[in-house]
Amino acid sequence: MKTTIRISVRPLVEYVYRSGSIRPGFRTNASMQEGTRIHQRVQKAYTEEDLKEVVLEAELQHGDLTYVIEGRCDGLIRLEGQLTVDEIKSTAGNLDELEGGLDVHWAQAKMYAFMYAAQHGEPRMQVQLTYVHSVTGEERRFRRMAERQELEQFASEVIAGYAPYAEMIVAYEAERDVSVRELPFPFRKYREGQRKLAGAVYKTIREGQGLMAKAPTGIGKTMSVLFPTVKAIGEGEASRLFYLTARTTTRVAAEEAFARMQAEGLNMHVISLTAKDKICFKDEEACDTGQCGMCEGYYDRINGAVLDMLEHETLMTRPVIEQYARKHRVCPFEFSLDAAYAADAVICDYNYIFDPRISLKRMLEEQKRKTVLLVDEAHNLVDRGRMMFSAELEKAVFLDVKREFQTLGSSVPAAKAIVDYTGAIDKYLITLRKNGGEEGKIIQQEAPEELIERLEPFVMVAEQCLAEGGSGNAEMDQLLLDAYFTAQNFVRIARLYDERFITYAECVRSEVRVKLFCLDPSLLLRQTAKGFRSTIHFSATLSPLRYYRDMLGAEEEDYTLQIPSPFNREQLDVRLMPLSVRYKDRERSKRPIAEMLQQLVSEWPRSNLLVFFPSYPYMREIYQAYTQLPGASDADTVMQEQGMNEQEREQFLAAFQPHPERTRLVFAVMGGVFSEGVDLPGDRLNGVVVVGAGLPQIGLENNVLKDYFDKSGRNGFNYAYVFPGMNKVLQAGGRLIRTEEDKGVLVLVDDRFTQEPYRSLLPDEWMDYKRI
Repeated sequence: MKTTIRISVRPLVEYVYRSGSIRPGFRTNASMQEGTRIHQRVQKAYTEEDLKEVVLEAELQHGDLTYVIEGRCDGLIRLEGQLTVDEIKSTAGNLDELEGGLDVHWAQAKMYAFMYAAQHGEPRMQVQLTYVHSVTGEERRFRRMAERQELEQFASEVIAGYAPYAEMIVAYEAERDVSVRELPFPFRKYREGQRKLAGAVYKTIREGQGLMAKAPTGIGKTMSVLFPTVKAIGEGEASRLFYLTARTTTRVAAEEAFARMQAEGLNMHVISLTAKDKICFKDEEACDTGQCGMCEGYYDRINGAVLDMLEHETLMTRPVIEQYARKHRVCPFEFSLDAAYAADAVICDYNYIFDPRISLKRMLEEQKRKTVLLVDEAHNLVDRGRMMFSAELEKAVFLDVKREFQTLGSSVPAAKAIVDYTGAIDKYLITLRKNGGEEGKIIQQEAPEELIERLEPFVMVAEQCLAEGGSGNAEMDQLLLDAYFTAQNFVRIARLYDERFITYAECVRSEVRVKLFCLDPSLLLRQTAKGFRSTIHFSATLSPLRYYRDMLGAEEEDYTLQIPSPFNREQLDVRLMPLSVRYKDRERSKRPIAEMLQQLVSEWPRSNLLVFFPSYPYMREIYQAYTQLPGASDADTVMQEQGMNEQEREQFLAAFQPHPERTRLVFAVMGGVFSEGVDLPGDRLNGVVVVGAGLPQIGLENNVLKDYFDKSGRNGFNYAYVFPGMNKVLQAGGRLIRTEEDKGVLVLVDDRFTQEPYRSLLPDEWMDYKRI
């Protein structure tokens, strides 16, 4: 049977021509929007007979594989009677350094010329590279003539360069599909509710729809969504998946699920992406100075590194990526991104898909249509969505750049322009501060157009300066880079601005902070997910479902699934202490809560008890009140510290061991790193106390949210305060019962739990509580 590979021109030539294709300080199409604008400007100069955005396709045979090459060339024009392919590139780099154009760009243009000549029988084609400077608008063109035979020979050489990778992938995919078909469910039996969730996920993918699934903690949600998605890939319903998480702990759960399936025979390329600051070898390679040996010559070594890892590994976790990065001396972060484009399953943070600043831009639309998004702990995506689609800047960032670059004089060509533009930004922010009134706050519905108009030219000139080598001073260049990214993100988010945003400014002494605040991320989340095959949102705490369907941008036709808890009520001893813990009553609440904890310690000897509080200050006050009680020394008391690093968090959780010598009473913060995504089954956790309804603090942003939702016909207090707060309560309480064998005590402390709407948001299995 003939095996066909479909590949687009750009990823094909970028793979073959990576070596030497990127020059230090010379980047093309750094901004997608800027690149599109420049493309359109060049294309406007075409004649009526010229064509733009021409769709092309060609077929080539190499070995046992047939390659169908697809692409869209920027222009097909006639120059002095000769048919010419025009390839347009925008850049902030120095055009004098082009030296006739980059090989990778010539390769892209020549492939388009080959494809057209093959389709239309043209004996020869002219190829033109049009470079446009994104700041100055200056254009530079290079042309070459090629006979069809030469183009055919060139295309064959490109395919030959790509063939080893393609042949490896084809052989691997055949093995993968067999392994998927033969893969059994990797547990002895399905837990109650697990089969129903798995079936719903498979049906959703097969139909190309979306799913909003509320499934209780402990049924095995991770495997319930991964197993049917893997099956769908093996059966051709999808080609890849992204498992999106908000926390490292949930990423580990996905890795463990894949490891379990691989132990049952699954052969699938799975990669985990780790944040750059965590995986960077900067301590070994001085990355901050720009002299990292892992980056120099990266494109000469990356193809071999990716092939090596894909040939020998299937589950590519952080240690595996670091091992191969060291072996091939490549940047581990960039290496992981390059490998991710070849993987079947990618485990990563939400931002790789949803954040407009750092999403995986090279994924083609055709790939998206075959890709499934699995959004774990989807309740977190509401606040994360707001964060990703918001932008802010501070006056000091631009003032510092202005002051530093004023010292350079004419030694750096772009210095004067940088000083002028940062000065204009600083002047605008000073005026804003003067208009802030006594409260120092300004809120408006409209985007700050005057500020954006001053940021746009700064972004372009800063990019030009950085692309041409910067100032020559590392600290000064870091200041410029920080300001560049801040301004670039502000301008980017401003392009998304509509009635779902507000602008606010806060002035404190000489500082001014301006924020474009996304009130409702639902439309942008929906638009981002729209191009994918299916999006599965799942969590134990999507309650109320109507709120999360609304805020996560569910389509009307998307499915909804609610699975009841499979656990017996006898497993959970629920108690309610109807005590006011509102801020004004906290002083009176300290001793009753401390005494309740002491009673719990006496009831549960040699146990692990975890107590969650709405804030660090309140936690410390109760901790102090408890430790002052007579007999408090009967328990070992531990308190979560602010700003714990990853190692400290791991040690904190590792201390939860079954049957400690004395009861461990652990104080932690609701909504923090230990209140969700943490799995402490069996006697590693025997009791949970949740103090308060988890409501966010009253503040400017939350009050603005409340007003926005009130005006849009929704209950603003519930949307801004109650629903997000109660989600923290449900997550904290959900740490307790994780398996069919788990038993424990759950104590809810707040009189609001007896009132609406708080009461109706409690899970059914918590409603049979005993008042204390």
